[in-house]
Amino acid sequence: MSFVNPLAPRRALPEKTRQIKEWTRALRGLDDQVVVAVSEIACRDEGCPDVETVIGIMRPGEKIETIRVHKPIAEVEQSDIR
Repeated sequence: MSFVNPLAPRRALPEKTRQIKEWTRALRGLDDQVVVAVSEIACRDEGCPDVETVIGIMRPGEKIETIRVHKPIAEVEQSDIR
């Protein structure tokens, strides 16, 4: 396992991030009041790859729903969100 510095600057992928947000909204039937956040973070869990994508779904007045995709943002596909 190689070391990944969680504080190192990551390459921004705004178009891919936007696409992941759109897929999440469509697949979950989310309206504009729901905030969808997409982040790429270092994964420290056993058996997890070095980097994972975390999608946070924040509905007003509810607990945040989290989707973890064990891939970097650049590799996330629509089928990973289902």
